[in-house]
Amino acid sequence: MAHTADTSPSHAAVDRAPNEAARAGAKHWIRAAAAPHPPRQWKAELELWFALLAGKTRLARRRHLGPLMVQSPFHPEKDGTCHVYLLHPPGGVAGGDALAIDVHAAPSSRVLLTTPGATKFYRAEESESRQVTKFDIAPGGVCEYFPQETILFDGARADTETQVTLTGDASYSGWEFFCLGRPAAQEHFDSGRLQQRIEITRDGRPIWFERSSLRGGSRLLKAAHALAGHAVWGTFVHAGPVHDGTAEKVRRAVGPGYERHFSVSQLEDVIVCRYLGPQAAEGKALFARAWDALRLASRGKAAITPRIWAT
Repeated sequence: MAHTADTSPSHAAVDRAPNEAARAGAKHWIRAAAAPHPPRQWKAELELWFALLAGKTRLARRRHLGPLMVQSPFHPEKDGTCHVYLLHPPGGVAGGDALAIDVHAAPSSRVLLTTPGATKFYRAEESESRQVTKFDIAPGGVCEYFPQETILFDGARADTETQVTLTGDASYSGWEFFCLGRPAAQEHFDSGRLQQRIEITRDGRPIWFERSSLRGGSRLLKAAHALAGHAVWGTFVHAGPVHDGTAEKVRRAVGPGYERHFSVSQLEDVIVCRYLGPQAAEGKALFARAWDALRLASRGKAAITPRIWAT
């Protein structure tokens, strides 16, 4: 095979080329070979449609792209509420990853969604990681969304957004927990950034909106008016029937002794519970009590804990 001396980045050029142009090509190839390959970025989408059929809420249709999927739905409650586990097999979110979840609940359908494990946002040097979750709930529909905690590794650049659209008397209850760093591994959230946003509208009118921005190493991590040195916080919003005295019922259900870490507020259109403390497990246990009280007060039935939480 004839050999021609050029600047193509090939082993032949490195070994044999006698002229300056070929040597320049060889140096270019060596630099390219030594440079790290960019990490693989996941673009994942999951869209679910639920409808009431034959007395039970069914997963009528699903669409997914990339590593987002669901286990087979099941119905542990007498009223036919559909329990669904959202799965993200990679187990973590890296820089540049984008996850999108869309849930549509038809009239009078009842859905509970959770996750089997924590969502981990890994360190990202440049690209931001993003997760957007949307709920469209029709009149009479009930949607409950209780994912496990979100863990932010030191250096993570995370952007999370939850959008809830309610029509008529539709109801939504959902929580989210954030854990900064990995204290058990002596890793703190010294760098990186979290952008968090939740918006709930009913018939086009905003009834709850919250947005926060936190940078790693910020003074807010230790400030008494912010996180006060705690690594975990959670927010639980109930947008459904709100009766006088419901907040007090939640306080009694949670019990005394947690006033430093738990609070509940009853507003015109929503009830909001908050946790700020040392452990996600404690916060989820308190929110589970609050959820049970809210279910009893608004729908007359007790909470049925997803089985996956016990594993």
